[in-house]
Amino acid sequence: AVAAVLGAGLGELSAALIAPTSSPFAAIGGALIDVAPSWAKDTAIAWFGTADKAALLTGIALVLLAVAAVAGLLERHRPPIGVAIAVALGVVGAAVALTRADAGALSWLPSSIAGATMAVSLRMLLRLLPATAERSDDAPPTTPDRPSEIDRRRFLVWTGGAAAVGLVMVLGATLVSGGSRAVAAIRAALRLPDPAVAAPPVPAGAELNISGLADVITPNDSFSRSDTAVVVPQIDPADWSLRIHGMVENEVVLTWDELVALPLEEGYATMSCVSNEVGGTLIGNARWLGYPIRELLARARPTADADMVLSRSIDGFTASTPLEALTDPDRWSILAVGMNGEPLPLEHGFPVRMVVPGLYGYVSATKWVVDLEVTRFDRATAYWTDRGWSERGPVKLQSRIDVPRPGQGLSAGDTVIAGVAWQPHVGISRVEVQVNDGPWEDATLATAISDDTWVQWSLPWRA
Repeated sequence: AVAAVLGAGLGELSAALIAPTSSPFAAIGGALIDVAPSWAKDTAIAWFGTADKAALLTGIALVLLAVAAVAGLLERHRPPIGVAIAVALGVVGAAVALTRADAGALSWLPSSIAGATMAVSLRMLLRLLPATAERSDDAPPTTPDRPSEIDRRRFLVWTGGAAAVGLVMVLGATLVSGGSRAVAAIRAALRLPDPAVAAPPVPAGAELNISGLADVITPNDSFSRSDTAVVVPQIDPADWSLRIHGMVENEVVLTWDELVALPLEEGYATMSCVSNEVGGTLIGNARWLGYPIRELLARARPTADADMVLSRSIDGFTASTPLEALTDPDRWSILAVGMNGEPLPLEHGFPVRMVVPGLYGYVSATKWVVDLEVTRFDRATAYWTDRGWSERGPVKLQSRIDVPRPGQGLSAGDTVIAGVAWQPHVGISRVEVQVNDGPWEDATLATAISDDTWVQWSLPWRA
C-alpha cells in the first residue's frame, strides 16, 4: 500500500508538471465515467450530488490500496507477481490516458512513472522487511539492540517516510499544477470587451428579499457545476479556436481574438441540470456575455437537410442540440465568454461555452467547446444519447420551495411560503400553492427578468 501511495504521488506530481490532463487518477476516473452505465451515473448523482467526482476519486484510491496490498502479499510469497501487478497498473493507466480525447504526446508518461515507482519501491521495501522466525517459550526476550528489532525499526522508518513523501507529492500536485496556475493567471488578467448589446437592468421587483429564498442572480461561486470532467480542462484563450463544419456550405474556423472582436451581447438565462431532483440545487441564474450562435451558423450556411449540431468539448464530451434551437432568432443561444461580469470561471467552461435557454445542459451547454459539427439526429449521437437519454432535452416546467426548509424550525402563526419557478424560453405566468388538502391559492410572483430566467414567488401562510 505504501508503494502504491509513493507511486501515485510521483505520478500525480509528474502529471501536474508535464501533462496536467493525464493525471493517472483523472485518466482512470474519466474512463470509468465514460463506461459507467446510466443507472450508475444516476446513483452517483443521487448519493453524492456535485461531489460525485470526489467520491469517484476516493473510490479509485481505495481500490488501488486494496489491489496494492494484495500485490504486496503476492510479491512476498510468490515473486515477481506483485511487481508484475504494479507494472500492469502503470501500463493500463498509460493506455487509458492515451485514449482520452485531450491526450498529448506525453500522456502515457505519468502513469508509467507511477507504475514503475510502485514496482521498484515494492521490491526495496520488501527487502527491508524483518525476517520472521518461530520463537520458543524459552527463547531470550527481544532487546532493543537485537538485529530483528533494528530491522523492524528501519522498516517502519522507511515505510513511514515513503508514505509521507507520497502524500506530500499528491498534495504538491494539487497545489503546483503548472497548467492550472498559468490559465488561472491568464483568466485573472483578462478583460472582456463591453457588450454591444447590454443586458437590461434587473427589475426592481425581481427580488422579494425573503430570508432563505434563492437570490435572483446566482453568484459564480455558488453556481452548480454539472459535467463529466474529472480534471477541469485548462485552455489558454490564445490557443482556443472553434471549428464549424459538417453539413455546411462554408466551413468556419473562429479564434478567440476573432470571437471577442464581434459585437457581443449580454443577457440573463437560467441553467438547470436534467438530474436536478425535486427541490434540488442543480440550477442557477446568471448574466451571460457572448455571441449568438445563429450568426456563426449563418456564415457556415447549413444544408437544408441538416437538423442537429453536435458540439464537442476539448475533453471529448459531446452534446446533440436541435439546429432549430440554435438558429431561432427568438431564442438567445450564445457562445458565452463571460458570466456575471467576469470571464467564465474555469469550472464553468473558460474560455468559451454554450448557453441555450430552454434546453437541459446535457444537450446544449457544452463547456470548453471547440467544435460544432452540423449533422442529423439519424447520423450522429452524443455522449448522453448514447446512454439512452432523450436526444432533444427540452426543460420541463418546475418549481421549488425554498422557505420553509426542512429542519429549519417553525413556530405556529403567520409566516410565508416562498420559492422559485422556471421554464426558460417559455416563462412563468402563474404559481399556485396547496397546503395539505386545502384549496389551490395563487402565489405572488416577483417581476421576472425575462422568460429565460426563473422567477421568485411567495404566499402568506398561517402555520
